[in-house]
Amino acid sequence: MKAIVINASPRKNWNTAQLMKSALEGAKSAGAETEYIDLYDLKFSGCTSCLACKRKGNEPCHCYWNDELPPLIDKILAADVLLIGSPVYFGEPTAHLRALLERLWFCVLSYDTRKSSFNGKLSVGFIYTMNAPRETYENIYREKFRFHEDTCTRLLNGEVRTLASCDTLQVSDYSRYNMGFFSEEHKRRVHDEVFPKDLQSAYELGAQLCRL
Repeated sequence: MKAIVINASPRKNWNTAQLMKSALEGAKSAGAETEYIDLYDLKFSGCTSCLACKRKGNEPCHCYWNDELPPLIDKILAADVLLIGSPVYFGEPTAHLRALLERLWFCVLSYDTRKSSFNGKLSVGFIYTMNAPRETYENIYREKFRFHEDTCTRLLNGEVRTLASCDTLQVSDYSRYNMGFFSEEHKRRVHDEVFPKDLQSAYELGAQLCRL
């Protein structure tokens, strides 16, 4: 059992990263071999529509663009579990997460059958962090992000599960920023009371997917 754990946040030690490291420990507890990657350390773009992955004579399920992403895509498709986390900016996951998914999905999608060329089984766990309250996630984002779940199910043939950590603490010292819209007292209370539960849920998600 191999699990790839990806932090798709530019911040390496804050909410998303902490949740991903907890998911990593959960995967380890289930006996998985793990690798942790900070996605923002890599230099890459979104899909350039070079169509090399569709060219006759080239193997499918491999991205041929010459940057730092194809080796990661190869690792992901050789794994059993992908755990990937991202903060939500302006109602969307980070541009880096979207670029990775764009490249991953496109290279496994057959333009002959409009089905997946991937013969393996990759289970995926999405972890989202956001400043928005739980109500916004439940009423808006949950359905909006279902596209990611459905596409992974259709193209990667595994289980897909999602965890959302809401109303997160943005910074350690609010007095240094112009952030008067937010209540520091409220954010710290949620961080102290709810975020530890989210960390445990991330641990359990990592363990559960690696036991399937």
